[in-house]
Amino acid sequence: MSQAEDPRIEELRARREAAMLGGGADAIRKQHERGKLTARERIDLFADRGTFEELDPFKTHRCRDFGMDDKVVPGDGVVAGFCRVDGRPTAVFAQDFTVFGGSLSGANAEKICKLMDLALKTGVPVVGLNDSGGARIQEGVVSLGGYAEIFLRNTLCSGVVPQLSAVMGPCAGGAVYSPAITDFIVMVEGTSYMFVTGPNVVKTVTHEEVSSEDLGGASAHATKSGVAHFRAPDDAAAVALLKRLLSFLPQNNAESPPVKVPTDDPNRVEERLNAIVPADPNKPYDIKEVVRLVVDDGDFLEVHESFAENIVVGFARLNGRPVGVVANQPQVLAGCLDNHASTKAARFVRFCDAFNVPLVTFEDVPGFLPGTDQEWNGIIKNGAKLLYAYCEATVPKLTVITRKAYGGAYDVMASKHIRGDWNVGWPSAEVAVMGAKGAVEIIFKKEISQAKDAAAAEAQKTAEYRARFANPYVAAEMGYLDDVIEPKQTRPRLIAALSYLSTKRDRNPPKKHGNIPL
Repeated sequence: MSQAEDPRIEELRARREAAMLGGGADAIRKQHERGKLTARERIDLFADRGTFEELDPFKTHRCRDFGMDDKVVPGDGVVAGFCRVDGRPTAVFAQDFTVFGGSLSGANAEKICKLMDLALKTGVPVVGLNDSGGARIQEGVVSLGGYAEIFLRNTLCSGVVPQLSAVMGPCAGGAVYSPAITDFIVMVEGTSYMFVTGPNVVKTVTHEEVSSEDLGGASAHATKSGVAHFRAPDDAAAVALLKRLLSFLPQNNAESPPVKVPTDDPNRVEERLNAIVPADPNKPYDIKEVVRLVVDDGDFLEVHESFAENIVVGFARLNGRPVGVVANQPQVLAGCLDNHASTKAARFVRFCDAFNVPLVTFEDVPGFLPGTDQEWNGIIKNGAKLLYAYCEATVPKLTVITRKAYGGAYDVMASKHIRGDWNVGWPSAEVAVMGAKGAVEIIFKKEISQAKDAAAAEAQKTAEYRARFANPYVAAEMGYLDDVIEPKQTRPRLIAALSYLSTKRDRNPPKKHGNIPL
């Protein structure tokens, strides 16, 4: 004789099934028609199979105005909990657009805050999958208060646990500031946008006609504003990118980044590097090719790929150890530092330092970009951000000067003088105040002007100056370079130096925090 099912268990199962359905079958169908996955489908892609432990699946809003007392959905528009990603514990929340458009309520915010509080206590990364219509208007200031509670936790978590955001739908008004405080933002092309004020408000105030995509789509933020660090073609690609990014990062600021078993020979030499820098100092080359030839298996996850392309930043591995790469790009603006490049690199350097990721800098910089636009938009202040970031960083700092290292930009790019640990140059390195031609025009101005053949005199002096100063050996003689190395030896030499520096201990003077020039 079979035993009757406990009605309380039946009720639990019914309630859980209702929570799993979110806004219902029709809303899920519409979400798919927009080319978007549901919150639970996104988490299923993100989490290792069977590891997601949900928090508050039965939580509901407490609003009783505007007919909301008749519109109660368990979970209330956000799915939150803990899971494992490649075996590593991770906190994740996904806004559910099928429930009230994913809008934020007081109860909804409480779920996210509970998750973040637990993540901070347990020392695990926080990943947010954003797809929300914004504040739930029916709740008024309660919703706004919920946003502020989340912003506070984003700030408290900053530099303690990695915070990653994927914008996979609308993100407007106050909602944008939570992703903005997090460490990295991935946007999905065609289905996501971010802006403080939408196209209608822009039209009313400034009379500009602009679409949501042009104003705040993935392309706009990846190329123009720099708000988006990555863009992906669809939800699945965005989730895969988040998982790849996490693979380079530690769980928290007290741990080291995860070391993988290397599949690339640490003693590999690359003959192509010996010929990669052109003999003509004014001819460009691709610094990304240098990076790919040096790092493990050529695997380089570039950050901000389409923004401020005159500097390249991203993650790679050397003999299995994650490193943060910063490199001047001679193919764009000759590798000069400008406002955008300086702030882009500064933020990346500070992230790596916060999470114990060693920094490898490939330097080919002729200076800061001149011009009124740069000066009036704060190149002094913005360049100082990068200088501050490198000075402040206590992680191992390894620098390879491939060609030019001129003027103040030489100082800024992780030079020996700002606590660089291992600084080397290639034979093509030029460490000087400025280029030979410019130096000669200043130093020998009078002598050249009085010469019978001014052009010949200038050419002779330029050649003499280049022979004397446009090389790495003066700096090496002073101890500002630890060595001059053959380019093909860059990979094994970096790996050896990184190994020796793995036990580095350095600290800054006790302080509440510094005052970086913002």
